Amino acid sequence: PQIDTVCTINELKLLLYDLISICSPASCPKPEPPTHGRRLGRVFHVGHEVHFLCKPGYELIGPRTRVCLQSLKWSGQQPMCRRESHTHTHTHTHTHTHTHTRSSPPSSPSSSSSSSIRPSQCKHFLGSTRCTCDVGFTISGRDNNICTDIDECHLFPLAQPGQLCAHQCTNTPGSFHCSCPSGYSMATDSRSCTDINECETLGHNCSADHLCVNTFGGFQCVTVECPRIKNATYIKTSQMRCERNPCMLEDTDCAQAPNSISFHFLAVMSNMSAPRVIFRVSASRVLGDTLRFGLAGGHGMGHFSVQRSGRQTGTLLLVTPIKGPATLEAEVEMSELERHTLLGRYLTKVTLFVSPYEF
Repeated sequence: PQIDTVCTINELKLLLYDLISICSPASCPKPEPPTHGRRLGRVFHVGHEVHFLCKPGYELIGPRTRVCLQSLKWSGQQPMCRRESHTHTHTHTHTHTHTHTRSSPPSSPSSSSSSSIRPSQCKHFLGSTRCTCDVGFTISGRDNNICTDIDECHLFPLAQPGQLCAHQCTNTPGSFHCSCPSGYSMATDSRSCTDINECETLGHNCSADHLCVNTFGGFQCVTVECPRIKNATYIKTSQMRCERNPCMLEDTDCAQAPNSISFHFLAVMSNMSAPRVIFRVSASRVLGDTLRFGLAGGHGMGHFSVQRSGRQTGTLLLVTPIKGPATLEAEVEMSELERHTLLGRYLTKVTLFVSPYEF
């Protein structure tokens, strides 16, 4: 029949014929797929989308998605597929970053493994259609014919309950992978990071006169030297201990100096919950009638406190969380007295290496 006129009513085109009126949804012309590519989408009504993909070895130039507008024209320009350039120079470097990719079921042969948009897999049965997507994708599009990648890293961000990775999460089409910083290896769960003990694996560069201390994500080279105190001299009796030489009679300055100084190096994670016990100082034998424990000095004393936890034991407490990286020191003093007369002082220096990471 001969069409007399066309008018718009509620986003439908009303086609007025000589004897009968027929209503049909407004549609855009069928878009052509790009050469060396394909079009996803079979409905071309107003407001519907179509998507474009390129075959492996080609890259898409132009919009990936076009929408049918009220003017019955497609948004944007017609895309094209251009052969990928392989002029890049590849170099191999060695890094300490460890990654693991979560495995996912293989996609259908007709889909591009590097794309975040794929066609759904639809089955028709008794007049109904059911469409499904591969693991890692979700149904989208008005007619459920599009599978869109789920960004798991965005859904479960780091530092939030339910996070997927301990350190870094990278989204991939249909999947994701976790990576660890230098000094860590990927754990067996493929999400957590395990510290590498460089001191045991000989992955350090500490000299022979230094001690290697393993930390979370690295190591420290430390050396212990006996202090120089006025009127008192010390001798190194072990790798971590200095003892005072005997004092001259009536040499009060020497008698006031610590009888011994021991050194301890600890590694902790960043932002550990507090309060918590860091170190305990105990006396193997007591000559006097009183033992006193206190905090004598150090760097970052506001983070520490000393409490008595037994007749012969004092406890060094971390009272506030510490955000790494940081190095803190605490000097715990144990004084021995007899009828309020000082018999001896014993100093324990604790150095805390705080990791930049919370694992």
